[in-house]
Amino acid sequence: MDPIIAATHADPYPYYAQLRAEGGLVFHQGLKLWVASSADAVAAVFAHPDCQVRPLSEPVPKTIVEGLAGEVFGRLMRMNEGEPQRCPRSAIEPGLALIDRNEVQALVNARLITPDAEGLSKAMFRGPVCVVAALLGFSPAQGRMISELTADFVACLSPLSSQAQLDAAHGATEQLRGYFIELLAKTDSALLAAIKQRFEGDADTMIANLIGLCSQTHEATAGLIGNALVALRRHPELLGASMDTLMAEVQRFDPSVQNTRRFVAAACEIDGVRVEAGDVILVLLASANRDPALDEQPDSFLLDRPNRRSFSFGSGRHQCPGQVLAMEIACATVREILDHGVNLERLAWHYRPSLNGRIPLFNIVGD
Repeated sequence: MDPIIAATHADPYPYYAQLRAEGGLVFHQGLKLWVASSADAVAAVFAHPDCQVRPLSEPVPKTIVEGLAGEVFGRLMRMNEGEPQRCPRSAIEPGLALIDRNEVQALVNARLITPDAEGLSKAMFRGPVCVVAALLGFSPAQGRMISELTADFVACLSPLSSQAQLDAAHGATEQLRGYFIELLAKTDSALLAAIKQRFEGDADTMIANLIGLCSQTHEATAGLIGNALVALRRHPELLGASMDTLMAEVQRFDPSVQNTRRFVAAACEIDGVRVEAGDVILVLLASANRDPALDEQPDSFLLDRPNRRSFSFGSGRHQCPGQVLAMEIACATVREILDHGVNLERLAWHYRPSLNGRIPLFNIVGD
């Protein structure tokens, strides 16, 4: 086991506890990077201005830097610091926080969900992006295409991607860009109108970050939905619980994004440890969520947890701006899956190959 393999392990949480016991910020000799595993260390990394989302020497991954996917990547607010991060965020975040949950529920209800493995996969991966596409003003048919193209684009963000996936990502990015150019020219949904009104950057940056909104929705929300189903499979007594409360504990207890990285831009001290320029820090969100210093009884799944805290959506200047929307989509989708009669007792799963995501892929035992 190591901190990266842990993300897709059947139960990584005892290992995370072991890491915390060894120290909040420790250098891992095998991976040649620092590992922040405690709540204090994770908070300190997120708060420090010299811990940045990309290395100074490689603002865009070298595998995509020569293509259109690389151009979009370089404009994403979550992959930038300073004004290139603040400007898109200030335009997009306010509108996302005001989405009508009834509208989200109606959009989820309108989708065809079947209680089989393929139906669950579509509900987890395609459905959330279709909801975001509809909120931005795309038609249902366009939303389905946006969802498929987003899946192709997201593939380029993983170091595990093949050359064929990287090539497909550039083509998908070109098509996504075309869809958004047309959308911006003729459509003003309430969400898109609010974004356009606040946005002060150029059109290419706006389009890149609208693509980024879809790409962030794709995997993180899929993980929320899937891990909620896992929780219900393991704790069937929770079936009658408030979905909002259930999802709030799921995102803390078993987050879909287990870790992220920060790159040290200048020598500094983090949680009492000196790190040097060029160092890499693996930030274990899932481990920090289970730190007793953050929440009492952290290894218990408690619906009525007082003052629930977690790092699942990040913290500080790069905290996920779409947290409220992601939670609303996940809640609505799980409700709809349950209403369609999925047999939780027959669910089996393994985790999608990933270096940081914890996303269950389901099959139905007996099918």
